[in-house]
Amino acid sequence: MKTLSGASLLDFVSERQDRTTFQNLNWTGMFKDYLDIVTEDPKVTRSAFRRIYDMIMSYGTEEFIDAKKRLIRYKFFSDDSFDGDDAIFGLEIPLMRLVNFFKGAARGYGTEKRVLLLHGPVGSSKSTIVRRLKRGLEHYSRTDGGAAYTFDWYPGHLDEGEDALAIPEDKWEPCPMHEEPLDLVPLDLRSSFLEQLNAELPEDQHISIQGDLCPVCRFHYRELMRRYAGDWTKMVHHVRVRRLLFSEQDRIGVGTFQPKDEKNQDSTELTGDINYRKIAIYGSDSDPRAFNFDGEFNIANRGIIEFVEMLKLDVAFLYDLLGASQEHRIKSKKFAQTDIDEVIIGHTNEPEYRRLETNEFMEALKDRTVRIDIPYVTRLRDELKIYERDFNKKKVRVHIAPHTLEMAAMWAILTRLEDPKKPNLTLLQKLKLYNGKSLPGFTEDNIKELRKEAQREGMDGISPRYIQDKISNALVSNQEEGYINPFMVLNELEGGLKNHALIKSDEDRKRYRDLLTIVREEYTEIVKNEVQRAISADEEAIKRLCGNYIDNVKAYTQREKVRNKYTGQYEEPDERLMRSIEEKIEIPDSRKDDFRREIMNYIGALAIEGKTFEYWTNERLHKALELKLFEDQKDSIKLTSLVSQVIDKDTQEKIDVVKARLVRDFGYNEQSATDVLNYVASIFARGDTRAY
Repeated sequence: MKTLSGASLLDFVSERQDRTTFQNLNWTGMFKDYLDIVTEDPKVTRSAFRRIYDMIMSYGTEEFIDAKKRLIRYKFFSDDSFDGDDAIFGLEIPLMRLVNFFKGAARGYGTEKRVLLLHGPVGSSKSTIVRRLKRGLEHYSRTDGGAAYTFDWYPGHLDEGEDALAIPEDKWEPCPMHEEPLDLVPLDLRSSFLEQLNAELPEDQHISIQGDLCPVCRFHYRELMRRYAGDWTKMVHHVRVRRLLFSEQDRIGVGTFQPKDEKNQDSTELTGDINYRKIAIYGSDSDPRAFNFDGEFNIANRGIIEFVEMLKLDVAFLYDLLGASQEHRIKSKKFAQTDIDEVIIGHTNEPEYRRLETNEFMEALKDRTVRIDIPYVTRLRDELKIYERDFNKKKVRVHIAPHTLEMAAMWAILTRLEDPKKPNLTLLQKLKLYNGKSLPGFTEDNIKELRKEAQREGMDGISPRYIQDKISNALVSNQEEGYINPFMVLNELEGGLKNHALIKSDEDRKRYRDLLTIVREEYTEIVKNEVQRAISADEEAIKRLCGNYIDNVKAYTQREKVRNKYTGQYEEPDERLMRSIEEKIEIPDSRKDDFRREIMNYIGALAIEGKTFEYWTNERLHKALELKLFEDQKDSIKLTSLVSQVIDKDTQEKIDVVKARLVRDFGYNEQSATDVLNYVASIFARGDTRAY
C-alpha cells in the first residue's frame, strides 16, 4: 500500500478548500456598504425571534392527518443536514405550539416579551429541542438566508481619505454585544431615516430600529462625535461592519446558563463583571472599557439564551429574567439598563414547576412565562425511530434481531399510556390504534375520544434514556452470543426496575412488570406469525390456493357449480375448503355469506377501475391464505422435530429453506433465525398453534 507523504496530504487539503465561502462568511465593509446590503435584503436586520422563525420555516413543512386532525410537521426538527443525532420524532403537536410562539413573536404580537418554558418529564426531549434550535441558528447564520451583521470600532486617528478597511485587525474593537449596525443611526433621525429606507420596500419587509447602543459603543460613539464636532458621517468612518456568525463555542449569539451550587452562583455570570486590571488603566470602575460585557445575556444578544433547569436557579437570577423578557433590557453593575434582542428559553421538570406554581412571590415570573408541555412520545413508530437512530448497523456491530428495538419501544409506550375507559379495549389495542393500525369496531373518532379523555398521557412513564441504557447493557452482556434478541432486552428492562430511582411506588413497579408480560406475549405472536409466513412463502402455492378459493366463492355466491379441472365434471362449491380458509381469520359460520359477498364485491370494484385482483390486495384474505397453507405444510416440515433434535435429511432441508427465508425476508441472521425457529417449535410442541 502506498504511503502518503505530509506534502501530499497538505495538497489534498489545499485542493478542497472553499475559500470563496470563507471570504463570504468573513465579509467586512463600511457602513455605506452595509446600507446597500440592507436595501437588497431587508431580512438581515430582523429580530432574533423573526430569525429563528424564518430558520424553522426555511426547512419546509408537510401536512398529515392524524385521527381526522390536520397537523403540520416542521422538517427542521428532524432534518439531518446538521446534528442528525438530535432529530426529534413524534412531538408534532408540542412543536406546532412552539413554532406558533415564534410566529407570534416574529410578528410582534406580544410573545416576544415572554420567557419560553419547556416543561415535561425527564428525557422527553426538552433540552434536545433547545439544543437543536441553537445548533440550527449556528448553521442558519452561515447561509445566505440567515445572514446577520454587526460592527467594530476603530478609536484611533484617521487621516483624510484613509481606507479604514486597511487598518490592521488588532486595532479594531468589536461591539461586545454584536449589535445591529442600524443602531448607530441617531435617535432623532431614525424616524425620517426609516421613512426613506422603507419607501421602496413592501410593507411586510419594512425595517425598524428597536435598540440603543451598549455602554461600550455609546462611549466610542460619544468620543468620536466630540472629535468630529458632531459630524456623524465622519464618525461612522470609524465603524467597520462585518458578517456575524453565531457560535456557542465562540460565545457569539448563543448563550447557556446552568445552575450551580447556591454559594457559587453569581449574577455577574448573566450581565458581566468589572475588569479590575483595567481600572488601573482607565481610572474608574464605571468606565465601560473597564467592564467585561461578557455575561450570558450580553453574548447571546441577537440570538438565543438557554436556561438549563431554569426553576432550580436562585430567586435573584429569576428577577433578572423579568426585565430581560418584558422590557428587553438587562442591568449590568455600574451601568444603565442595556437593550437586548434575544430569545429566552428555559426548560424544567415537573417538581420544580409545581414549586413555582405554589410560590406566591413569583407571580411576576409566572405572568411573563409561556409554558409548553413536552410529553413523552406515545406513538410506537416514533419511539422506535429514537432507538434506531442510536442502535443501527453503522453504530453497532452486534446483530440486533428483528423486533428487539420494537418490543423495547412498545413497553416504553405502554408505561406512558393511561388505561382506556372503554371496557372492550385493552391497553395494547390502544397503543396499536395510536400507531395507525385499524381495529374492528374502532374508528378515527374513537382515537380522538381516547386522546381527549386522557388527563396526563405522556407525562408519566419510562424515559427513553432508561431503555437506551438497558439496550446498551444487553449489547455488552451478550457479545459472545453474537446478537441480541427481544427477550435479552426485556430481561434487562425488568432487572433494572428494582433499582430505578424515578419509580415512585411498588404499585408502579408491579404495573411495569405486568406490561413486560404483555409485550412478551405480543412478541411471541409476532414471531409465530413470521415463522408461519416463512413456511407458507411459496408464492405459486398461495396463488393456486387463492384461485381455487375465488372460483368456489364465485360459484357459491352466484349459486353455480364449479368445474373440476381434473375430471372435467361440474361439482358443488367446496364448502370444506372455503371454511378451512375463513376460519383462519375467525369468520364465524353465521358471517361466511357476508364475507364471501364482500370478497366478490371487492373484486368487482377493482374490475371497474381496470385493476386485476391479486391475492395480496385484500389483507384479511392474504393472511387467511398464508395460515391455511401453513397448516397444510407444517406437518411435512415437522418443525416440532427441532425440539427433539432428531431430524432426518429431508426435514432438515425444508427447515433450512424456512431459515433462509427468515434471513432474506425478515432481517434475521443465521443464529437468530435458528433460535426463533427453536422457540416457535417449542410452542408448537406444546400444542399452541393459535394464529396471530
